[in-house]
Amino acid sequence: MSFKENLQYLRGSRNMTQEQLAMLLGVSRQAISKWESEKAYPEMDKLLMLCDMFGVTLDDLVMGDVRASAGCGGARRVDLAADTDGVAASVGVADAAVGAVPGVIGFAASQVAGMSDSGESDVRDTNPNVCASVSGESDAQGAKTGVQLSVSPESDTRDGTDIPQSVPRHIVQDVVGYDSHMRRFAWLIAIGVAAIILGVAVGMLFSPEGSVLGPSPVNDVLVTVCTLVGAMVGLALLIPAGIMHGDFRRRHPYVQDFYTNEDKSRASVVLAIGVAIGAVLILAGVCVRVFCDEFVADGDAGWPDSVLLACVAAAVFCFIMSGMTHDKVNVDKYNREAEEESVREGRSVPHPTMSESDRFYRRLTGAICGVIMLLATVVALLMLFLGTAGSDADAWMKVFWVPWPIGGVLCGVVDIIVSLVKEARRR
Repeated sequence: MSFKENLQYLRGSRNMTQEQLAMLLGVSRQAISKWESEKAYPEMDKLLMLCDMFGVTLDDLVMGDVRASAGCGGARRVDLAADTDGVAASVGVADAAVGAVPGVIGFAASQVAGMSDSGESDVRDTNPNVCASVSGESDAQGAKTGVQLSVSPESDTRDGTDIPQSVPRHIVQDVVGYDSHMRRFAWLIAIGVAAIILGVAVGMLFSPEGSVLGPSPVNDVLVTVCTLVGAMVGLALLIPAGIMHGDFRRRHPYVQDFYTNEDKSRASVVLAIGVAIGAVLILAGVCVRVFCDEFVADGDAGWPDSVLLACVAAAVFCFIMSGMTHDKVNVDKYNREAEEESVREGRSVPHPTMSESDRFYRRLTGAICGVIMLLATVVALLMLFLGTAGSDADAWMKVFWVPWPIGGVLCGVVDIIVSLVKEARRR
């Protein structure tokens, strides 16, 4: 058998479409189609990935017969590494009575069991000593606990290769562990940002002007320690989360949209609830602060500010968590961002979604906004450390942050103008 026939057989016997295999390898579906039509040949690293994925040797894959090597011997298990941090998407192809497929993904192939490569009943049913060419009992058991995947007939080209045709069709689901990765990413970001704000909130309890300990030489130390601990906890979560997400986007630059309309509706409800809860928390913190100023004797103490910041930390957690949960189901946005990152780093784009003109305008908008925010930072630093000659330096220090929100508003204006120019030129 040739490489083309071997690849078609391995893919078809696992009930995988070209698009699903492409996502696992980080290539385009067109690349898989070219490999199976012998119009192109994969690079060595992709060949090795295929060998690890399907549990065959390089010689068998390129020049041998994978049906023979897959049909005899001990347990034959293929683990499709679709994990972010240990989340494995497994395809079990083993001898009869092997346990259920672990992990997130189960490729349902129950009807493949008992079928030989010629499509006839497997002789193993009457003679257990004879090796079967394809065994799918473990897939069928894994499908009961895992997530089943569909095969699109229009994208499943077999080119006449003997592949079991009685494979059931199911709903397309997560192939590369996208959902679990994005949920973990959202939790890390939300907790990390909230931890930084919460550290400042705890530090406010020991502010020298109104410490809960009263006048004490350790107040300044406690403020610094609490703030730094919060910052360290936050950074310990944010930095690994960013690195993990960047690595996931590099390994999976394209993800097929598997979310249903019900999933997207639930995400919208979560966003609305999160924003509402966050707004209520902030208003509650403000009410506590105002009440203490008006009716509490020690309203100038640090604890009212601490309560306000704690409410802000909880609100920020709700905003980030609900917002990222809503963005998670927008797979097209993920694909666009991954494509832009691939273009910036000079990597190939498996499934391009933007034209060259769109990429140019995106880069133009990013460049202009970057210049605006850098200039805003320069102005803010000048106001913070220098002020203006002959003026009250403290007054400038109180408003040094103003250039940043102004810069953000200007960036929004730039985005609108560039979008209008792009639409006008297309007409």
